[in-house]
Amino acid sequence: MSSLRMTSDLRRQLILGAAKRCFARHGYTGTTTKSVAAAAAISEALLFKHFPSKAALYAEILSDECEADPALTDLLERKPSTATLVELTRGMVQHFLHIADGPDQEEAQRLRLMATSHLDDGEFARLLYAKIEKLIGAVFLASLERAVAAGDARPFSGDPLNLFWFAHHTVMTAALTRLPAAPCLAYGKAGDLERQLCEFLLRGIGLNDAAIASHLGQDQAAGADKTAIAESA
Repeated sequence: MSSLRMTSDLRRQLILGAAKRCFARHGYTGTTTKSVAAAAAISEALLFKHFPSKAALYAEILSDECEADPALTDLLERKPSTATLVELTRGMVQHFLHIADGPDQEEAQRLRLMATSHLDDGEFARLLYAKIEKLIGAVFLASLERAVAAGDARPFSGDPLNLFWFAHHTVMTAALTRLPAAPCLAYGKAGDLERQLCEFLLRGIGLNDAAIASHLGQDQAAGADKTAIAESA
């Protein structure tokens, strides 16, 4: 049984490796499950036993890339606390606001794909949201609980994970306005926008002004060059 599982795991990794090459060469739209199967030297039917769709393949690749990011790994390994909650929020804001600045526009294309998925069948968005929750959800919730216990945040009602999604969707929408060559909305200086967004989101999550001032600090310059990613699309 264990040898069968190892064989299945190895085949899955081979499929992912072939898919990465195909997506890198042809992009998401130009890649098909048939071409991935051919690159992996397997049948399309066998590919579907491991990944039910092209969207599932792509979401898995993005998840692997996030998990391999050393800055995110370091952040997720921190002890849950108010400081960790603030850094998760700051990292998410910095990631999204700098998507349009990427030299290869790969992240920008992923954000466009995410937006398109919401207007289409939603499959890719659902898959990616599930992977983001699995990766970050527990750390966010534990840090929020610690912030409440420390008196840094007000007690929450309803599903506390919704607070993460509200923050995520807010900053993702802000990022969408910056994708066109001529931004849809001029927010002002990037540094000012980062701080304003961080403060807005942290207040929405429930942190009080004293905690925000203490943990966010008066100057974000020290964290401006960090690339910790709270999610990849």
